[in-house]
Amino acid sequence: MKIAPLRRKDIPRCVEIERQLFAGDDPWSARAFHSELDAGGYYLGAYNDDDELVGYAGLATVGRPGDFESSVHTIGVDEAYQGQGIGTALLRALLAKADELRAPVFLEVRTDNDRAVELYTRHGFTRIGLRKRYYQPSGADAYTMKRPARSAQEVG
Repeated sequence: MKIAPLRRKDIPRCVEIERQLFAGDDPWSARAFHSELDAGGYYLGAYNDDDELVGYAGLATVGRPGDFESSVHTIGVDEAYQGQGIGTALLRALLAKADELRAPVFLEVRTDNDRAVELYTRHGFTRIGLRKRYYQPSGADAYTMKRPARSAQEVG
């Protein structure tokens, strides 16, 4: 498996994975992925040995040097490839980018997604809030989580 910048030609595959993973809510459309890339989001794909997209992740950053803030906008891994460390590799790659910018990282995650909450906790995130009925149309709640910015000593 390799992690590389997400290719626009893989957006239809992203949409397939979204529908697989988030059928009970509002999966992202191709337009949403294009908008994220057009806005300059940092998006990565996870590719198997046949160069097929099996996962994706995206990070948005706002602010100015010395005052950046990042948000994990999405991480998705095809169900057939889950449990192989792909989500972890994608998250670590996003966090490495945030660390380059010395940016704190925020995200929302379903309160009932124990695997994801545990993954984020292992990587330094803590719960800072609860968003009731955040995911639609299911009405599922989300935790807001934050990982503080890494200092130059922690990163370098």
